[in-house]
Amino acid sequence: MKYTFSTNHSNNTLFTNTFLKQKFPLRKTINNQSQIYVFGHRNPDTDAITSALVYADFLRRKKINAKAYRLGDLNNETKFVLKRAGMKPPDMLPSYLAAGTAVALVDHNESQQSMENLKMMRVTYVVDHHRLGDLTTLEPIYLRLEPVGCTATILTKLYRENKFRINQNIALLLVSAILSDTLHFRSPTTTDDDRLMVNYLLPIAKIDSVETYANQMFTAKSDLNSYTMREILFLDYKTFIFNNQLWGVGVVETFYPNNTLARKDELFEAMIDEKKRSNLTGILFSVIDIVNLRNYMIILGETEKFIVQKAFNVNVQDRIADLGSRISRKKDIVPSLERYFKNSN
Repeated sequence: MKYTFSTNHSNNTLFTNTFLKQKFPLRKTINNQSQIYVFGHRNPDTDAITSALVYADFLRRKKINAKAYRLGDLNNETKFVLKRAGMKPPDMLPSYLAAGTAVALVDHNESQQSMENLKMMRVTYVVDHHRLGDLTTLEPIYLRLEPVGCTATILTKLYRENKFRINQNIALLLVSAILSDTLHFRSPTTTDDDRLMVNYLLPIAKIDSVETYANQMFTAKSDLNSYTMREILFLDYKTFIFNNQLWGVGVVETFYPNNTLARKDELFEAMIDEKKRSNLTGILFSVIDIVNLRNYMIILGETEKFIVQKAFNVNVQDRIADLGSRISRKKDIVPSLERYFKNSN
């Protein structure tokens, strides 16, 4: 069976599949319209949380009943952003949703990074800036993927394309997400579109100094003193399938990398536990120095050491691989691993 994706953001063609309505009766209705659950990926970062809030607002502007949710706890940077914007965090996604419930995905599209039982849900919208993963649907959906630095960049475009007014709070969420994902335009994932959208949003968000604001965000992100190492491991953690092998890839971005590296032994214990718990082939964790833009990857065991040495052409010393300026999981780490596994198959 061939699956197709619609790129027209039309309200009239998304819910017309009679078969689906019979097979998956819509259980929850508000104002005679089923609610769409909008959420980002597990272990959410600032983009995942703010994009859920903003896209739910966008859909409501389109007269579509939508509400934002989250798939995990907030990190300190995201807490700072929401407090600054005067907005409450999304509720946690309910543990049970009936089969056929309409959902919208932001900042991700791969099932292993999403809610459990995603394949039983009715995915109706996806807005993302990552690679297209294993997403399949039974009907045409609205799909907007662009190779930009942040989902919020795409959402800003959607507001402008639809001539929707962006208020100060929404603008602040969007700017914050773009600055976070692009490390204030220093990440290799940054595009001209990211810069253009921030320049458009700054006057609306009423941010006087973008550099000062970005540093305030990154200072909040770097405050890890209250976290256990297991919590740090999962602050920005995703799983990927390489050549039918399940790998975990975690990242922490901080002004103070030595503080995390000094707790390396604690981190090893957390990585060992997660590798066993989730039956992973391997698990990797990068400590990103956001001042010097350097990636120190923690190497757990011989499997990880072999793969990292081959995929990145680096040496491992004291169970740390210095990946230099390769700081982006999306653009540097995952593509290098994919190329290695593809060529070694």
